[in-house]
Amino acid sequence: MTGWKFAFSRRWAGYLVLTMLFAAVCAGLGVWQLARRDEALTELFKIDSNFDSNPVPVAEALKDLTAFDESQKWMPVELTGTYLSADEMLARNRPLNVNPGFEVLTPLLLTDGTIFIVDRGWLPTGQEQDAPDTVPAAPVGMVTVVARLKASEPDLPGRTASGNQVATINLITIAERLDAPTYTGAYGLMDTESAAATEKRPTAVLKPIRDEGPHLSYAFQWFVFGLLAFIGLGWALREEYRSVNAEDPEERERAEERARKRAAKPRNDAEIEDELVDRQRG
Repeated sequence: MTGWKFAFSRRWAGYLVLTMLFAAVCAGLGVWQLARRDEALTELFKIDSNFDSNPVPVAEALKDLTAFDESQKWMPVELTGTYLSADEMLARNRPLNVNPGFEVLTPLLLTDGTIFIVDRGWLPTGQEQDAPDTVPAAPVGMVTVVARLKASEPDLPGRTASGNQVATINLITIAERLDAPTYTGAYGLMDTESAAATEKRPTAVLKPIRDEGPHLSYAFQWFVFGLLAFIGLGWALREEYRSVNAEDPEERERAEERARKRAAKPRNDAEIEDELVDRQRG
C-alpha cells in the first residue's frame, strides 16, 4: 500500500475517532473550568460590591422573613433588639484554619417582635468535650448590631446534633425552636455591636481573600491538550507515510535530504557526550 491510501483504512479511522473523543473530553473539561471561573468571579463581585458597603436597616434589605437574594451575600444590615441568650445555639463542625470548632448563633429579638439569627463568631472545640470550653456571653439589654447577610443552609443527610447544638444553619429548623416569627431567608455574620460584651467576643469572620483560583490556566491547558491530540495524530500519520513509501524514489530523495540536514546541523554538548558514551559502550 503506497501513497496516502493507508490513511483511509479502518485502523486509522479508529485512531481519528479516539483522537476526536479525547479532544471532546478535553474541550468539555476546559468549558467546565471556565464555568468554575465565572462562579468565582461572581463571588468576588459580591465581596467587592457588598462587604464594605454602608449598612442598611434589615427591613429594607429583606422585605419579608423569607426574603433573600444571592446578590445580597455579605451585605451589611443594621438590627436593633435584645439578645435571647437562653435560646443560643452552636453550629457544630465548623473548622477555622483546620482547627475544629463551633459558630455561636444567638437569636436577636428585634423591636418589631421578629427574630433574626446572629452568628456572633467562631469558638474552638474544648479540650475535654465536644463543645467549647466557654461561650462568651452576649451583651444584655438593647443592642444595635451590624451583621453581613448569608443564606440559610440546607439540611445535610446523616448529620445530627443534640441539645443546643445544630448540624447546619438551617433557619427553618432553627425557627421551629423559637416561639416567634423568625427570618428564615438569611442570617447575619456579626461585624459590630453597640453594647460592649462582658467577655471577649468569639472570633469574627474575616473578609474573604480575593482569589479567582487557577481555573483560567486549567481551561487553557485542557484546550491545548485537545489540540495536541490532533497534532500528535498528524505526526503519526506523517511517520507512517514515510515508512510505507520508503521505496518511492521521491520519498527516498526527501529522506536523504533530511539526513543531510541533520548531519550538517551543529551538535550541542549533550549530543557529543551521548556519542562518546555510545562509543565507549561499543
